[in-house]
Formats: sequence, C-alpha cells, structure tokens
Amino acid sequence: MNRKMKPESLMMSYGYKPELSEGAVKCPIFQTSTFVFKSAEDGKAFFEVAYGHRAQREDEEQGLIYSRINNPDLEILENRLTLWDEAEDCAVFESGMAAITTVLLEFLSPGDLLLTSAPVYGGSDHFIKKVLPKFGIHYAEFRVGQTHEEIIEIVNATGMADKLAMVYIETPANPTNDLIDIEGSKDIARHFSTGTKEVMLAVDNTYMGPIWQHPLKHGADLVLYSATKYIGGHSDVIAGACLGSKALITRVRGLRTFLGNMASPHTGWLLLRSLETLKARMDIQARNAQHVADFLNHHPLVEKVYYIGNITEKDTALYAIKQKQCLTNGGMISFDVKGGEKEAFKFLNALQLIKLAVSLGSTESLAEHPATMTHVDVDESLRNELSITEKMVRLSIGVEHHDDIIADISQALEATR
Repeated sequence: MNRKMKPESLMMSYGYKPELSEGAVKCPIFQTSTFVFKSAEDGKAFFEVAYGHRAQREDEEQGLIYSRINNPDLEILENRLTLWDEAEDCAVFESGMAAITTVLLEFLSPGDLLLTSAPVYGGSDHFIKKVLPKFGIHYAEFRVGQTHEEIIEIVNATGMADKLAMVYIETPANPTNDLIDIEGSKDIARHFSTGTKEVMLAVDNTYMGPIWQHPLKHGADLVLYSATKYIGGHSDVIAGACLGSKALITRVRGLRTFLGNMASPHTGWLLLRSLETLKARMDIQARNAQHVADFLNHHPLVEKVYYIGNITEKDTALYAIKQKQCLTNGGMISFDVKGGEKEAFKFLNALQLIKLAVSLGSTESLAEHPATMTHVDVDESLRNELSITEKMVRLSIGVEHHDDIIADISQALEATR
C-alpha cells in the first residue's frame, strides 16, 4: 500500500519480519542472554559499532550481541515507540525511574546545575534533591506561572548560571495537572547555552503518554516516560522509555548498557502487545475523564478539581499553553474533598469499583492520596505551597463505563459526610 500509515496501524507490524521467526504473526519472546555470531568477523564488527569505535554504515544492520546491549523484542519496541513522537531513536528501560536517573546521570556532571519545575513525581523529586547532591550536582526550582524573566532570575540567583546543564520539566505535573510551557522552557535552555555548551531540555511526558502530547515537536531534546503507565496500560509490567535524537539516545543507551537497567525480553514483549491498543484505550480514558470531571465540578462535597479541561480562556497564559501542546485534556484528575485527611481517607476506603493503589494510566481506575503516598517525601512546606494537601485525592481514570466510575465516586463521597 503506497501511503503513509498512522502509528496505530503500524503498531501491529512495524519493525518485525515474520520470516525471521518461522512466520509467527506476533514477535516471539527472545528469552536468551546471548546470541551466536556467524563468524568472528561479525562479532568484531558488532562490538565496534556497539561501543562507538566506529559509525554504523548505511547498509549495515546492528548485529545482536547480548541482551544487556540489544534484543529483538527491545529493538522492535523501540522502533515502534518512535512513531508517536516522531523521534529518531528510543531506549527502553526496566522502569520509569531507570530512564529518568540514567538520563540525569549521563548528561549531568559534578558541579553542574539542574533547573527543574515543581511539582514533579515524588521519586524524581527524591533523586534530584537527595541523590544527585551526593555527586556534587546542584538544583534550582521554578513554579508554574512564573515568567521567563523570573525563571532566569532564579537561575542567576544561584550564582551558578554558567553551570546550568539541563532543564527538566514534568508537564502536566503530577498530581496537580499544572502545565509548563515546553517551548518556553526550551527558550530558558537556549538563554543559558553558549557556543561550547548546549543546555538541554528533558520532559517527563508520563501524564499525557505518547498520544496526547509530543514534547519533541515543541523543542524538547529528550522525552521520558514511565512506560508502566499508559504505554503498558494493564498494571502488569514495570518499564520506562527515553526518546530523542539518535546522537543523544546513543549516549543514553551507552550508559544503560553499563548500568544494566535495560528492559527484559519479556517486558519488551508485553509492551509490544500493549502498543496495539494504546490509542483505543487512551481515547476511552480521555472521554471518561471528561465525564468524571464534569461530575466532580458540581459536587457539593468537592472543594476544587485539578483537571486540564478546567483551564479556560480566562486563564490566559495556561490556556495558551494547553491549546499549543495538549491534544486532549488527559485521563488524570485530582480533587480536594471538603475537610482534610480524615475525609479523604473515608472517600478512599469507601471505593468499590475504583482500586486504592498508586500508579496510573491502566485499564482499571485507580485512586490514591498524594500527600501521604506518592509525594510523601516531598518537603511538606513545598507540598502545601503546591496544593498537594491532606485533602487532595488523585484519580487515574480507566476504561470502565463512565456511569459506573461516577456512581462509585458518588457513593464514596457520601461516606465523607
């Protein structure tokens, strides 16, 4: 067929040659640690390319060596993941935190400064503020709504502006759904770049997945995912991914090889299965979330709803960001119950259909309490400043019928009276 097909169509076959696997219509699990070379010359050539001793020739395929370096399940998965974001290359990891930490360790050196948005996922917050400083890496932080000039002043005030190496943002932010301008963040990175040093922009796009937002198209150098979430989508696999240019991903993949935090063949196979239904699942989740948000917006026991769809033209700056970079309103909703932790816990304990568990993006709807669960390690004063208070509940909307999700939320809210 002489036409460029959509990613959701290519997810069924892209990058896989059935004739190399006995004609199997689906890619098998290549559950092997090592691969046989046809000759010693092949082994030499494969290692030369894998270790960067020479560039891969145009007519040369990267040979299989060892599953810590490459594996058919991972290579096919990485090829397919590039389609949604239109990235040059991709590296898959055994967890989202493995992807994030590998990127930060590869592109930051002792003495460097990292500029990060707030809030970010609790695990990322912990690594940036409590692990990276052990390696002599410093950080500065900015908030949603701060102007270009204010953010530049935050960096300058550190006295380390010449050491800024990366801007790291999470948008929409977990768990507040705050939006950070990706293009604006790249402008900050460019402001502090020099002729000899380019400040990079990395974006955690987990909340929107590869369907609803494409950071690389808005200036990001690297896009990161906890593939456990929407990409995996079934609460049965832990994985992560990083996408970007071939040059940058080659560096990321190089450190991955030596840290040994690549995804297993079985993980790769599970994610290949999940990619086939990714858009169908996420379309349902986005529609369901809109129904749930409409319900919560008018409920007398709900104080405030944190949902991208609630950003209107009255919120001039945020609305402009939303229109520019968000393709839907997403499937994540946080809200404040009237009361505090007692009422929030009553709500969570009364749920019947929705599961009380962390994580997000899966087929089943999930609910959790960020202040005491995913974000418990975030400084309390910062949590309160960012509205991650004891009355906040976070919902990940699944693919169940929206009437049933709403009915469960309704009866659980009544339990808070």
